Amino acid sequence: MHKILVIIMLFLGIASNAQEKVTGKVLDEKSQPLPGANVFWLNTTIATSTDGNGDFAIPFSKENMMLVISYLGYQSDTIHVHTPQHISHQLKPDGGQQLQGVTVDKTQNSLRRSQTSALNTSTMGAKELTKAACCNIAESFETNPSVDVNFSDALTGTRQIKMLGLTSPYLLISEENIPAVRGAGQAYGLTFVPGTWVESIQVTKGAGPVINGFESISGQINYELIKPEKSDPFFLNLYAGMGGRYELNAHFKQKVSDKWNTLLFVHGNTRVGKYDMNNDGFLDNPLAKQVNLMNRWEYHDTEKGWVSFINLRYMHDEKQAGEVDFDPDTDKFTTNHWGSEINTNKVDASAKLGYVWPDMPYQSIGLQTAFNYHNQESYFGFNQYDIAQKSGYANLIFSSIVDNTMNKFSTGLSATYDRYNEFAYLYFTDNGRNYDRTDNSAGAFFEYTYDNADNFSVVLGGRFDYSNRLGAFGTPRLHLKYNPWEKATLRASAGRGKRAANIFAENQQYFGSSRRFYIANEGGKLYGLDPEIAWNYGLSFTQNFTVFNRNLEFAVDFYRTDFQNQVVVDAFASPQEVSFYNLDGKSFANSLQVDLNYQITQHFNVRTSYKYYDIQTDYNTGRFEKTLQAKNRFFANVSYETHVHEGGKQWKFDFTYNWLDKQRLPYTGSNPAEYQRGDYSPAFATMNAQVTHSFSSVFEVYVGGENIGNYRQSNAIIGANDPLGSYFDTTLVYGPVFGQMYYAGLRFKVK
Repeated sequence: MHKILVIIMLFLGIASNAQEKVTGKVLDEKSQPLPGANVFWLNTTIATSTDGNGDFAIPFSKENMMLVISYLGYQSDTIHVHTPQHISHQLKPDGGQQLQGVTVDKTQNSLRRSQTSALNTSTMGAKELTKAACCNIAESFETNPSVDVNFSDALTGTRQIKMLGLTSPYLLISEENIPAVRGAGQAYGLTFVPGTWVESIQVTKGAGPVINGFESISGQINYELIKPEKSDPFFLNLYAGMGGRYELNAHFKQKVSDKWNTLLFVHGNTRVGKYDMNNDGFLDNPLAKQVNLMNRWEYHDTEKGWVSFINLRYMHDEKQAGEVDFDPDTDKFTTNHWGSEINTNKVDASAKLGYVWPDMPYQSIGLQTAFNYHNQESYFGFNQYDIAQKSGYANLIFSSIVDNTMNKFSTGLSATYDRYNEFAYLYFTDNGRNYDRTDNSAGAFFEYTYDNADNFSVVLGGRFDYSNRLGAFGTPRLHLKYNPWEKATLRASAGRGKRAANIFAENQQYFGSSRRFYIANEGGKLYGLDPEIAWNYGLSFTQNFTVFNRNLEFAVDFYRTDFQNQVVVDAFASPQEVSFYNLDGKSFANSLQVDLNYQITQHFNVRTSYKYYDIQTDYNTGRFEKTLQAKNRFFANVSYETHVHEGGKQWKFDFTYNWLDKQRLPYTGSNPAEYQRGDYSPAFATMNAQVTHSFSSVFEVYVGGENIGNYRQSNAIIGANDPLGSYFDTTLVYGPVFGQMYYAGLRFKVK
């Protein structure tokens, strides 16, 4: 800790000699923030861009006092700034004309790595989300190299996401900075958020800010919903894919008054086709249907500084998996055919209320609240799992400055409440019992930010919480950013996270097997187990070059996660058992990622990434690599779009390649020979592609394919010929089961 303080003091010493700054906010014609706007001094290389709130800070230039502000689709303005000051500037739309001069410097990247934040954050814009026709958020990360997407089992077709080699329970997944996918929703929660509802996604590696809680360990994924005031009056997306999958997405805007706008989201999907491409007698994807509705309200009073959002939502989801001939009306809980049903109902309500001092735009106070009811009833053969969760959340945040806008702070109070009614009946374990409980916590936090916008910034935060399950504990986190030379960014971070492991909700794939469940009762307050505690450390370096007058970005990230305690999920001891116990020894995850991105032309971009993982855990039977995790991965994405012609006509092409190295498989050596698998899976690659044609600025169609190389994992289900036997297991899935999948769709909007 002493060394960290010395480093901070050295950095602050360097920063103390920094120039005075011009700070400000860039707004659109409706006084809404414009994130990503370009701000630079005319005829210099001194430049910056606005953050997600439209704020910027740039060193004051005494030599050239002409400040240029530009944004694609708006008229650029040049402002004469005589002294360091705070300005608020509103840009006007360009009226549909082509932008001239300095405004059109490059096409806005759909996946952007922040160059100004101390946190290692990349933002996926709405344009990026349309590259893969993502039907839900779990499917939206195929073109983002920072997030790995895997199938969790051979039954449900559910995509599981990982970051830094760790699964989604170690991520904080939030909706507009309110924790959203947690507890009972860990397994399927991301599939309940339609991609067309989302405006952008921010992916942050490493320990996130303390403002949003203490649970994040490997990172944070925050998705922003479309704002009613900015939304088009009407939007429609229709989708049809192989496997009998159909989707409808629509939203309708209504302007109620000058200050109130409302948006109604409607989503429905169904999968009606029974497909068994690998001829094992089981459905490759479940039969499914979902109805998802949300009404979103926005209140905005710019003059008085008030803004508020209210969300009301209902969702019903059904899945049927298992043997092709399974009929739940006649075969449920019988030996006729093996089958599974997962039925989920969700009711959510959330509200955000914020006030910004009109004469002090750097000072604000906000209240975030949410109530969620999640009810899942499910069975897997003879195994049964039901969980109902009632949750309440509140977070009060006050933000201001110390002396000037280079010194900012946020402080506040937060509280959570979770009531679980959980029942698990495990047929092969001969165990059926309730795990009902109430979890609650309350805490306070403080976060200080120093940012001179020139070459150095620091975010130092801490919080103290008390939980009836986790006890009283502190959460320190630190983020540093330094620009050693032009177009270079060096970041470092360190932080602690603590969480309660919901062992059944987070590991539902094991219900689709004949494994016996063994839970070591070691005196803890969570299923007899202790809380999970981990430290995450990270280093990141980014360098931008100009090659043939085009931008080339090189980035290296290294992160390490060290667990002080972990609930070990052990599938090594026996292929007929899965055990849960406290870590006795070491568990760590090392992640190295190297990115090289190049803009070949203004409309032709190439992104490449190599990732190396070293993830090991001490099990009761020895130290092993993490199962179903490729040690080496390679990613490439190529996108090209033609110039926009009159009326909005345009072609867009996108291609993604993913190569995965061999993966460690759970132990099956004691099974009969026909039910054994090797120690490692083979390496394989997948390819996805999409072509979009915009007929106008309001109508476009798209066609695409996933896994167009048609790679399929053979024998994905162990014991598929005897699902009621003791060797049946659907969890050893390392690759696609379905094979090629092609789709088509259209998007239409009224402006």
